[in-house]
Amino acid sequence: MGALLRLYDTAGTVVACEPVEQGLLNRGYRLCTTRGRYFLKHHFDPDTADPAAIERRHRATQRLADLGVPVAVPLAHREGRTVAVIGGHAYALHPWIDGGHRHGGQLTRAESARLGALLGAVHACLERVMPPKGRTRPATGPHPVESADPADTFDLIGRLLARVRRHRPADAFDALARHRLLERRALLERHADRRPPPGGPVGWVHGDFHPFNLLYKDGAPAAIADWDRLGVQPRAEEAVRAAAIFFVRPEGTLDLPKVRAYARAYRRAAGVTSVELTAAVHRVWWERLNDFWMLRWHYERGDTRADCQFPAASALAVWWTRQYDAVCEAFTR
Repeated sequence: MGALLRLYDTAGTVVACEPVEQGLLNRGYRLCTTRGRYFLKHHFDPDTADPAAIERRHRATQRLADLGVPVAVPLAHREGRTVAVIGGHAYALHPWIDGGHRHGGQLTRAESARLGALLGAVHACLERVMPPKGRTRPATGPHPVESADPADTFDLIGRLLARVRRHRPADAFDALARHRLLERRALLERHADRRPPPGGPVGWVHGDFHPFNLLYKDGAPAAIADWDRLGVQPRAEEAVRAAAIFFVRPEGTLDLPKVRAYARAYRRAAGVTSVELTAAVHRVWWERLNDFWMLRWHYERGDTRADCQFPAASALAVWWTRQYDAVCEAFTR
């Protein structure tokens, strides 16, 4: 820690260091020093920890901050860089922002609309500050990634069911996992013919917009954090995914009045049409129907950090299928 802070002329010396508990892929620490408070991010995820790529993302967030987007811009050290490599590990030092996270249940309809307008502004501002073309694909036209193949999903369900049966001692999580796997297999058998085509128009997106990556202070958004997934993707799909995280209730339903307020504001701010959002809703619904990342973490990796999210997330896929038309209407009217 001392070697790292010595790179920063104004950081001082460390007085206290506490881990920040939220976050699945990277490690964060709250630092108190003789000069103030900071957030230290250890870029731990191997998919996003390349120092040159982190620097590029930092430059993008600085340009967004210049346009008024709430971003905690990292500090530059004496070599003029915003990434410090110590012992082969990449770190970034950010100013500490007093605030907290808020999920959709804590937002009013007006605040839900403000959230949609914020994400729309992020997408619109990214189009202004980022190159007109992505590194690997144009920022217009269909996204080339194919949607999930149900045949592959049926194979995965079979493998996961086998792991559930072998798990000893069996527990309540195993029982819920088995129930949801069988339920999802039956849903896929009924809806396999609804596999969507490749995605719609793409643009620059945050890539991981959810409650733990948005800080509120005094009731207003203060900083959007964790830009590790910044890239060129179907922009409307990010808006749908974010809503499905912010506005999911514990029982696995969506708060549709809040979704409607959020989506209307997003469409206005981002200039996204209802047609584009309808296609995005369909693709994200299909994605959720075929996605089992939480169970894969639990049974294949022995990683239980996402277990607490599984009951609501797994119930949402079922409810969304039953309420498909109502969900589409909330996003597009």
